[in-house]
Amino acid sequence: MGESITEGTIINWLVDEGDSFDEGDIILEVATDKVDNEVPAPASGVLKEILFSAKDVAPVGEVIAILEVSKEVKSSKKQNVIQSDSEESPKKKKDSKRPKSTQSFSTSNSFSVNNTNTFFSPLIIKIAKEHHISFEELARIPATGNEGRLRKSDVFNYIEEGRPYKFAQPITQDPTAYRIPQLTFDKGKGKVIEMDRMRQMIADHMVYSKHTSPHVTAYVEADLTNMVNWRNANKVAFQEKYGERLTFTPLFVEAVAKAVKDFPNINASVDGNNIIVKEDINIGMATALPSGNLIVPVVKNADTKDLKTLAENVNELASKARENKLAGDDIKGSTFTISNVGTFGSVMGTPIINQPEVAILALGIIKKRPEVIETEKGDEIAIRSMMYLSLSFDHRVVDGFLGGSFVRRVADYFEQFDVNRKI
Repeated sequence: MGESITEGTIINWLVDEGDSFDEGDIILEVATDKVDNEVPAPASGVLKEILFSAKDVAPVGEVIAILEVSKEVKSSKKQNVIQSDSEESPKKKKDSKRPKSTQSFSTSNSFSVNNTNTFFSPLIIKIAKEHHISFEELARIPATGNEGRLRKSDVFNYIEEGRPYKFAQPITQDPTAYRIPQLTFDKGKGKVIEMDRMRQMIADHMVYSKHTSPHVTAYVEADLTNMVNWRNANKVAFQEKYGERLTFTPLFVEAVAKAVKDFPNINASVDGNNIIVKEDINIGMATALPSGNLIVPVVKNADTKDLKTLAENVNELASKARENKLAGDDIKGSTFTISNVGTFGSVMGTPIINQPEVAILALGIIKKRPEVIETEKGDEIAIRSMMYLSLSFDHRVVDGFLGGSFVRRVADYFEQFDVNRKI
């Protein structure tokens, strides 16, 4: 379920203790922080004992159930028919565990929403994308999961029925109401490249984030001349003294951590109707891997570390990312993320929030420009090192005042950098 996965939550058992099943029947559903999974039976048999109940969290590698597998032979590889030499079990085998909806699909050209739970897992969203099913159409599919949750089998049952709600329109008394267009796009011809596992996870995560959080982006610009001059003057001495390269990233992380302490509500996540303000300040750094995929290694407790330690952490994480050696703990626990889009020449960006966080900061390229500055002699034009900062925030819990104030505070820390600072 992913190399960074260390545990999974049992959502639901679809087979009870003592029940029999066939190879391929869905035995249970497991949720991870990446995706929900339906687990098929590896062979025909009987479920003898369940060791982890629904809602329990099981570490990777733990035994979650004991199965008694029946003796099987396949009549032919082509037909893949499974037979058993054993006598018929006194308990009648269950039908396929793929649940059928108790609601019949109506062929009416109007609809009402059947699925009151509007949360769709990344797996459901992925299936919907593959079959070009909109969120509005998903909401019409009868759901059989716990608490009204739409399951993978519900979607496939619906597709097998011919997608009867595909062209249905909501009942409305207003003839001018907007209707969802049913569009078919010409995707063109060319080289077909299948997404690797990580790219699929990134795609699901980004779609989920945009679907979950109403994104708003605030922009400011900052004069980094003092920071740039100090770093250029001290980078050689810093490396000689500490044996670490002094890039801009630890300086950015330091300033962002200070701003997060000033505005702690930006260091939060959403849990239903609750806002969880995090105690730790762990700064994630969006980083490109050699494959081109994106990953977010995390500097833990950034507000408690000096510049030397921050530089060590940043350099170590960057090196691990380049060599594909990041461990699971290196990418866990981020509470606020920065994305330095300036490293590949972008002036600014509109980043997508790294769920379950509520904000992400993009840092543009540092570019020299003529600027009007105030001096003792009055206004003058000077060459300054300027940068655009853009903060995307979740408007469910972060309003414009908090978002704008926070990104302005980060810019202030950049501009007020102490040029007399000792290494």
